[in-house]
Amino acid sequence: MKPGSLGFRWIAAAIVLAALTACGGTPTRESTGEYIDDTAITARVKAKLATDAKARAREVNVETFKGRVQLSGFASTVEERREAAAIARSVKGVTEVVNDIRIK
Repeated sequence: MKPGSLGFRWIAAAIVLAALTACGGTPTRESTGEYIDDTAITARVKAKLATDAKARAREVNVETFKGRVQLSGFASTVEERREAAAIARSVKGVTEVVNDIRIK
């Protein structure tokens, strides 16, 4: 096929359409950019929790979806639980914190 032919144009348009469709997000899934942002948020929250003496959150799991951070796991005191949530809220990009941490 020649680059100027009608068949070539249809094939090229189909390839471009397929590539653009693959890049989009849906209400229940994240686009690549959102996934990377959420991964960075999770990493920053985990790093802050690991270095904070008050939180002592060694048994806390962090998951992020579209800026919404969910904390789960265990803390020794109510204060540690509160501190973990405060730390998560302080991270740039966090839109909401769901604190499901349980007290041992």
